[in-house]
Amino acid sequence: MSGDVVVELKGRITKTIEDLKRELSKVRTGRASTAILDNIRVDYYGTPTPLSGVASVNAPEPRLIIIKPWEKSILKEIEKALREANLGINPMNDGEMIRLPFPPLTEERRKDIVKQVKAKGEEHKVAIRNIRRDANESVKAQLKDKKITEDDEKRISEKVQKETDAGVAEVDKVIVAKEKEVMSV
Repeated sequence: MSGDVVVELKGRITKTIEDLKRELSKVRTGRASTAILDNIRVDYYGTPTPLSGVASVNAPEPRLIIIKPWEKSILKEIEKALREANLGINPMNDGEMIRLPFPPLTEERRKDIVKQVKAKGEEHKVAIRNIRRDANESVKAQLKDKKITEDDEKRISEKVQKETDAGVAEVDKVIVAKEKEVMSV
């Protein structure tokens, strides 16, 4: 019964770290990444459709994304969706495809992005600490209901803290790696 708390805690911390990595994959670095287009929806015959569902999206060069629609008739809709997304990149439509040229990031812009990355890291650390709180409350409830002994409670609480520390350390590692990626020219 009591080991379940630690197993659930580990699972939730892992999901939190995966969510952080997913969030950070959308953060713009000096390189063009198709992940920044993941949330863009195109009006496809009246239905909001993911960009990847109406066009091929690839990054053939470090500072360029090319979007080739399956149907040329939807080019204008894709261009409109890209403009409305406020990516800070001007889409160039040549009648066949759309090019998204990424200008090099300024030092100031890189520092702003690093602040955003650190803020996301903090949010995810708070989430991990909330998971720890839930686990500790569960352990205390089990002790109160006499499902575990005080020794078990102490041992499980120590494991919970150890897993929490490992999760926070992993968040720090992910953030530091992303900072390096953003700041490298």
